[in-house]
Amino acid sequence: MKNSIKVERAKKNITQAELAKLAKVSRQTINAMELGKYVPSTVLALRLASIFEVEVSEMFELEESDWE
Repeated sequence: MKNSIKVERAKKNITQAELAKLAKVSRQTINAMELGKYVPSTVLALRLASIFEVEVSEMFELEESDWE
């Protein structure tokens, strides 16, 4: 799954640590999501979308391999 977390963070000029605090997760979780190594839960995806004031579908996109 692709995501635009890093882009959204840049738009708001916040660090991984600041986003982690807002989302109530560890900085390592944010880092893993940005690197595509971790797919967030529905709750976390909704939290992040709310923080960035975007729709979940604007932040997360399925890849071809997600359909296999």
